[in-house]
Amino acid sequence: MQNTDPIWNHVDRHREDFVSLSDRVFDTPETLYNEHKSVAEHKRMLAAQGFRITENAAGIPTAVIGEAGDDGPVIAILGEFDALPYLSQEPGVTEHRPLEEGGNGHGCGHNLLGSAALLAATAVKDWMAENGIKGRVRYYGCPAEEGGAAKTYMVREGLFDDVDAAISWHPATFTGVNAANSLANTRIDFTFHGKAAHAAGAPELGRSALDAVELMNIGVNYLREHMPDSARVHYAYLDAGGVAPNVVQAKATVRQLIRASSLPDLRDLVERVRKIADGAALMTGTQVTSQVFSGVSNLLGNRPLEETMQRELEKLGPVAFDNADEAFAREIQTTLTAADIATTFKRIGTKPVKGLALCDFVAPLDRLSEGGEGSTDVGDVSWAVPTVQARVATCAIGTPFHTWQTVAQGKAPAAHKGMIYAAKAMAATACRLIEDQLLVAAAHETHKEHLEETPYICPIPDDVRPPV
Repeated sequence: MQNTDPIWNHVDRHREDFVSLSDRVFDTPETLYNEHKSVAEHKRMLAAQGFRITENAAGIPTAVIGEAGDDGPVIAILGEFDALPYLSQEPGVTEHRPLEEGGNGHGCGHNLLGSAALLAATAVKDWMAENGIKGRVRYYGCPAEEGGAAKTYMVREGLFDDVDAAISWHPATFTGVNAANSLANTRIDFTFHGKAAHAAGAPELGRSALDAVELMNIGVNYLREHMPDSARVHYAYLDAGGVAPNVVQAKATVRQLIRASSLPDLRDLVERVRKIADGAALMTGTQVTSQVFSGVSNLLGNRPLEETMQRELEKLGPVAFDNADEAFAREIQTTLTAADIATTFKRIGTKPVKGLALCDFVAPLDRLSEGGEGSTDVGDVSWAVPTVQARVATCAIGTPFHTWQTVAQGKAPAAHKGMIYAAKAMAATACRLIEDQLLVAAAHETHKEHLEETPYICPIPDDVRPPV
């Protein structure tokens, strides 16, 4: 790829260092506010590149901010580096082969995500210094995207209050501007308190907290018929009351993950789930308490930023994969189903291309998308400031994320190429924003219109602190 934009040269100058950073983070997968080795690697790189560093951002030990430049617009580039539990996998192989039984793995590509974001910030820093341009680029190293909502806490603590625009990306099976579709969600722990008793000798004296949890889950299952189509409720037992069936369980906890397409719809659904919990307690003679664990908002789109990023993707063209990349991707595809592969094409509203192993195009900005939506704490950043994200191909078409197949491709040359490409796309978008204050103003006007229609209410209550 010929570098026709000077910012691409700044990215390429550092590519090997940041590929190495990505691989080091891959090798020490850490989850949910325990990303101590990963954030240490990012802090070392920030220091090496001359950023001003703020540690313990929002009171979170594994969150870090690095800033460079002065005056002018403030552009945030968002990075992540958390992994997922139970997804340990040897990289570079096309069969399920855990490195550690029950271990963690980068099943969503966040080793790539954070490294590319910090590379983009570094390139923008160098570009501003070389050209004497006023502006500030700020790298946000964010932990716990997978269920911990760290960015929501960072937004709530005002860490984006002076930011003009935020840019991010995510590894994917295709390349294009990320459609601003996601589900707002909250995780709430419901704990039922009953009374222990001998399950055979005097069961009438007991009040089963486990019964209450099971009745709550049944009630939520009946609720599903009467929720909006896009809404979701999932649950996990955190405490099932012990392993002794001859004891009436006096305490049990279930975490309910409640999702809806917007913050107002989420608040409505949460109240309905809370009433079900109250009913389960009433039916069983128990008491119920609840504690919000995390919460995230749905994404807000920003057309001026999306159009800008789309132009930068089209200037770059598709990621330049080679024959070896395609051969490995085809091997991965042999472990997938036809439905897996079709899903990639559904997500970008196009017909399946038979035999295509890696994405060789840039998806159009205006496209139809089929399939379910997930959640991300980038959503809360998008309510705080105008925000845009890219999706960049780093793995075989059809690869389902949060699987061993994603981890297996996390250190592959194709993943590294996608990561470098993402850094160029983000850095170039940042440059356009720094150069063009009218673009920043247009982005802010669009953002203001969203907030006038639906004001932001943080989905995490003020008294809930990060679980660190």
